[in-house]
Amino acid sequence: MMSKDKISKTDAEWQEQLTPQEFDVTRKGGTERAFSNPLNSEKQVGEYSCVCCGEPLFSSSSKFDSGTGWPSFFQPVDDSAVEEHVDRKFFRTRSETRCASCDAHLGHVFPDGPQPTGLRYCMNGAALKFTPESKD
Repeated sequence: MMSKDKISKTDAEWQEQLTPQEFDVTRKGGTERAFSNPLNSEKQVGEYSCVCCGEPLFSSSSKFDSGTGWPSFFQPVDDSAVEEHVDRKFFRTRSETRCASCDAHLGHVFPDGPQPTGLRYCMNGAALKFTPESKD
């Protein structure tokens, strides 16, 4: 399978498209305050996609309340949707998660989540766009 080219834009192009907080989180690796994003408590059925490029990242079926203050999931919609990178900021080593399509910083993944994966994808709500399932 051939991998597709990553979406690449200048900072100025991203800044035109994103809010200041979305830009800080996704393009500069920032973190929003815990419990500050409404997606943390979102309970509707639907899909969470990248706020930068719109690619699907997580389903509400894998979302759980981790109590951390950030939207948390036990798996992405597809193994190729999210990439992991070593993050050595703040004197510790963590696994940073980025959108595989546009390299947007999403959050981090930790090995303390629920089954079936045992993983906790701890995401910044500012990096996600939620689309409720349509009720046709």
